Amino acid sequence: MSTDTTEAQRTVRCFLTYSGIKLPLQLSQELDMASLRHRNTYFRAEYDAQGRMRRCDKMVYGEVEMRHDYRYNDDGTLREAIVTSSDEDEPQVLTF
Repeated sequence: MSTDTTEAQRTVRCFLTYSGIKLPLQLSQELDMASLRHRNTYFRAEYDAQGRMRRCDKMVYGEVEMRHDYRYNDDGTLREAIVTSSDEDEPQVLTF
């Protein structure tokens, strides 16, 4: 199993939407940080040093409405997705 990267090795990017239903989410229409103050809804994603999405938050009016946390195998394939929704008590864990 692969290990998590340090905070210094993570990159945060923001997007307007996503496409498809496969995990990890395929985010599209990247937003620059200056335009976020004019947006009510967007997706904020953290990427590790290898460019893999580690976390994706759907932001609505400044609050996290939905979160995906991703874990990868050493070969880069998705091992686990933890999906948390603000209206659910327990996160849903998907293993691949």
